[in-house]
Formats: sequence, structure tokens, C-alpha cells
Amino acid sequence: LIYSVEVEPVQNSKGIEIPQSSAEVKPQHSVVVMITREHLFVQGEPVATIAEVQAMPTALVEPLREVLERPMLGSEMNDESAMADREVTVIADKSLPFDVVRRVMATCTSSAYGKISLAVLQKEKAADVAS
Repeated sequence: LIYSVEVEPVQNSKGIEIPQSSAEVKPQHSVVVMITREHLFVQGEPVATIAEVQAMPTALVEPLREVLERPMLGSEMNDESAMADREVTVIADKSLPFDVVRRVMATCTSSAYGKISLAVLQKEKAADVAS
């Protein structure tokens, strides 16, 4: 899996409570994979239920891989450098089992997305109190 400390303001859908972070760097535009408590979406398109993801015998989510490999979601160039620059942002409810998030992120990596970000809410910084 790829570690990323990038953040991007994304529309938070109803039914998702995402974790918080203190990172300040903003990523570029990317494909959005959203994992609610009950469903998995790519760019708002339903892909699978969480029950289906958990029941899959492999580490990858095949319906997600199929959607991510569609030409319309990728770069217009087909060379390896363009594929390495493809970005996906995963928005996951913080109450989801880690195995579900791990499977989704592994599937994104196997689908030739070179950059994967996990969306989080930015924590407010504690104000320094002067004496």
C-alpha cells in the first residue's frame, strides 16, 4: 500500500464519518472511491455492498477493479509514467473494519493507480496560549 499525507476538500456524503488528520498539503484532482457503512462507490456509481466485499475470497475487490480500469477514469495516455501519475482518493467511514479499507486500497494499487490518498478531516490546531 502507498502512504500519503495529502488532503483535499471533498464532498462528505451522508452516512460517512471520516477520520481526522493534521496534514496540510493538498493533492491534485483524482478519482473518488467512497466506502460507506453499507456500499462501495466509484465517482458516485455503486460498485458493491460491504457484505459482498467482506465475502470475497480474494484480497482484491473484483467489481471495483473492473470499474477502475475503465478508460474513462484513467489518463488519456497509456504509457507507464502516465499510469504512475493516476490518483485515487479513498473516502471511508471510520467505523469500517480495516480489512475492507485494505482490500479497497489494494485493489486501487493493482489497478495501476500510482497515487492513493485516504481522505480524512483536518484536525483543528490547538491555539498557543501566551502567558
